Formats: sequence, C-alpha cells, structure tokens
Amino acid sequence: MKDIIYDTFQNSVNDSLLRHKSILDIMTKYTESSARVNRAIAKAVTNCGCIEISAKKQNLPEDNSLDKMCDCLESHIQGQLCENCREVIEREMGNNLFYLTSLCNDLEVNLYDVLLKENDKINTLGKYTFR
Repeated sequence: MKDIIYDTFQNSVNDSLLRHKSILDIMTKYTESSARVNRAIAKAVTNCGCIEISAKKQNLPEDNSLDKMCDCLESHIQGQLCENCREVIEREMGNNLFYLTSLCNDLEVNLYDVLLKENDKINTLGKYTFR
C-alpha cells in the first residue's frame, strides 16, 4: 500500500511539472529548495525564537563504544517548533521532496525503490552506517 502512495506522488509530480523540465533547472531548484529548508530553520531560531541552537563540542566516550556514543551525542536543538514555523518548514520540505522526485523522474529512478534500498542498508548496517 505504501508503495502506491510513493508511486502516486511520483506520477503527480511528473504531471504537474511544467516550467522546469530541464535536468539543469530541476537540479538548481532542488538545491534552492534545500537552502530554503535551512533558511526556514534558521528563521525559527532568529526571528521566532521557538527553538534555539546551542552547539558545543560533542563529548565522546573514552572507550569509543558505539552504544555509549549514541547516548552521548546531542542534536543541539532546544525547544519545540511553534505551529507557524512548523508549517513553513513542512512546506519547504515538501518543495524539496517535489524537486527530489522530479530528479527521480528525469533519471527514471523510482523514489520508492531508493527508499527501500536505503532502509535495507540502514537495517543491515544499523549504527555502523556512521551517519
């Protein structure tokens, strides 16, 4: 059932893309949409203040144990997104997904297959993917 949702989305993107058919246009729009996601997150910090970013050096365990490392590392985000910032970030992430899917369409790559392969890699390697 979930594969149908991805395929439907991929087909909808293909049908709705009118102005930016060139792979170069899609690549630059995808890059721009990524920047807009980052900007929306930054605005949640600097304009709204609903979240804060408090970054500092990550303290890693001395024994280099992966289990302990996962417990020690932080996201550096404090607070929760307000409804307005969440809407803006979700909208920008949606645009980013749109252009990623457009890239998939132009390159004849199935988005669902990409997600399945990535999920299999994560499940196989677990925390050893080192991301």
